[in-house]
Amino acid sequence: MTDTPATAPDRRPGGRTARVRAQVLDAVRAELAERGHEGLTMEGVAARSGVHRTTVYRRWRDVGGLLADVIDAAGEIDWQPPDTGSLLGDLTALNEEIQDSLTVRPSFAVALMAASFHSEQAAQAQTRLWADRYAQCAVLVDRAADRGELPSRNTDAHALLVAATAPVYHQLVLLRADPDPRNSRRFAAAAVSAAVAGAFTGTDGPSGGPHGDVGQ
Repeated sequence: MTDTPATAPDRRPGGRTARVRAQVLDAVRAELAERGHEGLTMEGVAARSGVHRTTVYRRWRDVGGLLADVIDAAGEIDWQPPDTGSLLGDLTALNEEIQDSLTVRPSFAVALMAASFHSEQAAQAQTRLWADRYAQCAVLVDRAADRGELPSRNTDAHALLVAATAPVYHQLVLLRADPDPRNSRRFAAAAVSAAVAGAFTGTDGPSGGPHGDVGQ
C-alpha cells in the first residue's frame, strides 16, 4: 500500500461536511475491522459509506489520508485521564481502558496498528496521537508527586507511563493472550513500585530533558 502526500482534512468540520466525514470514517473503521489494512480501498469505503467515490478521492486522496484521519479523529475525542486519588488507581484504570479498547474491537485496533507500518501518513498521525495522550497522562505523575507518592518531582512521566501500560499491549497484541482482569492492577503496581524505588528519576525523556515532551 502506497500513499501520496495530502493535506489532512480540516478537524471538526460542521454541517454536511461533518456528516460526510463521519460516514466515511465509520466506513473506514468497519472495513479495517472486517478486512484489515490490506483490504482497505477507496472504492470499498465509498461503497460502504454511501458517499460518492469522487468525494472520497477529492477529500482524502488515498488510503493513507483515510487512515490518518481516522487516527486524528480519535485524538479529537474529549478524553480525560483517570483521577482515582492514587497513582496505583490511576494507572490501573488507564490499563483497564487500554485492555477494553483492545478486546472490544480487537481486529480494528490491531489493523490500525499494522496500518501505521505501511502508511507514512498513518504513522505520523499515530505518533501525534500517542504524544498527545502521553502529554495528557503526565498529570497522573504530577498529582502523585503532589500527594507525596513519589520520591522526587523529577520522575520521568513518559518512562513511568510506558512501563505501566506496555505490558498490556505485549499480552494482548504480541502474545494474543486472553484478557486477564488482574493484569491491569499487576502491571500498574509493578510500575509504581519501580517509580517509588527511583527507577524513573532523572532519566532522559524523549526530548532529552527529565520529562521530555510529556509534561508540556
